[in-house]
Amino acid sequence: MKKILIISDGEIGNHFIERVVDTYTSDNIYYVVQMKATVFENANPARFKFFEFDPTSLYKLSNLLKMEFVQVLIAMDNLSDVENTIKNIRSIKKQIRVIVLDQWNIQNKDSNVVYVKQHEIMASRLLDYLPNVPVIAQNVGLGEGEIMEVLVPFGSSFVYRHIGVIEQNRWRIVAIYRNRELLMPSSRRMIHPNDLLLLVGEPAVLKSVYRAIKRELGQFPEPFGSNLYLYLDMFKENEENVKDLVRRALFIHKNFKHKLYIKIFNPSDLDLLRHIKDLRSDSVSVEIDYEDGDVEDAFHADVRKYHIGLVMVSKDIFHDFKTRNMLYDAHVPVLKIANRSFSKLKDALAILTENRDLEKVSTTIFDISSQMGFNLELFNYLNEKDEYKEQVVEHFNNLATIFSKSIKITESESNPIRELQQRENFLQVLPFTKKMISRHLYSLFSTDSEKLYYKLDDYHQIFIPVQL
Repeated sequence: MKKILIISDGEIGNHFIERVVDTYTSDNIYYVVQMKATVFENANPARFKFFEFDPTSLYKLSNLLKMEFVQVLIAMDNLSDVENTIKNIRSIKKQIRVIVLDQWNIQNKDSNVVYVKQHEIMASRLLDYLPNVPVIAQNVGLGEGEIMEVLVPFGSSFVYRHIGVIEQNRWRIVAIYRNRELLMPSSRRMIHPNDLLLLVGEPAVLKSVYRAIKRELGQFPEPFGSNLYLYLDMFKENEENVKDLVRRALFIHKNFKHKLYIKIFNPSDLDLLRHIKDLRSDSVSVEIDYEDGDVEDAFHADVRKYHIGLVMVSKDIFHDFKTRNMLYDAHVPVLKIANRSFSKLKDALAILTENRDLEKVSTTIFDISSQMGFNLELFNYLNEKDEYKEQVVEHFNNLATIFSKSIKITESESNPIRELQQRENFLQVLPFTKKMISRHLYSLFSTDSEKLYYKLDDYHQIFIPVQL
């Protein structure tokens, strides 16, 4: 990760830090120096380190500059403070790039110092309101980030995906630039590495899309969230099942290395509660809901508050119709843990169907199998010939090449569910679609393996939303 130093003093500096806190990159670590400390509630402690001292003090600033920063940004309200801070930086770091908010039209004498002229920026923004004057691209629309350009990196989750299978809800790919040529998007057009995508949509949604496009292997549960959540309901689980679920959740937590939140609803067994509370640590949080309120509201509040990216539940919890709908509405992956060993799992597999939902979650499948060290297998039922299935297989083979991960394609004329029921242990990966939240009675005569997921209920299954 790149280390960036921000030196701030005043209202503009505080607004700048707030914008940085809300930005959508996780590749930087920010060290923030303020003369007077300000609390930023949404600041991630893993990405932001705050210091309170006067940066015009060479002694104090020199201790911080012992670290290797790629860039320094200065937003201060006093010209003398700015000049002395730059002087201190240059006495220690001769070549580091410094960006300065310039409110005084400072004369630039240092080629490695960039002065951002505040008055020029304000005048440029006001110019956009004049009639019959062209508007530059960066200020089109509301200027709040509803139009975005994103360069697709080689290892992106969007590489070699067809535009038609990318769920575009409240956002759209409106243009593709490739080799300095404009390509209009169509459902059959495939995205290539180094394509420049022009996106239009709600600013908050585009932030998530940006993370998804830039995401490479090793970041799951991003872009859905950043932490894990174990959902326990003591009315629906016996003591032994709860202990097994907690043990397996801790094992998964160690592999993904994200914070784990254990939430207990309807607490009843005091000895069991004490056992679970003893597991608390810096990376494991235990919360008990003693309120007799709406469980669904509490769950959705937790997902938002703790930025949950993976929910873990038992098969009995997932079997409950109301709870399954609640989990679907959260739009985060759900791991349904069965009564089988998780630590001995070696294989993750997916069954190809006549739709292309599997392509929508393909990179997440690769990410999970990579982090957990699973072999990846696609099960192709040969009695169902479909051109879409061939395109999905091609897409998975392309991703296997990109991520240098082998993939096994198993072709069989046997019913895939019956054949898989003969296996000892595996993790089934499925796209989490609306067809899975209907009552099981309605799918009794279906031949869709996704609707019949509960036939493999005795195995671990992970359900991945097809949209962000």
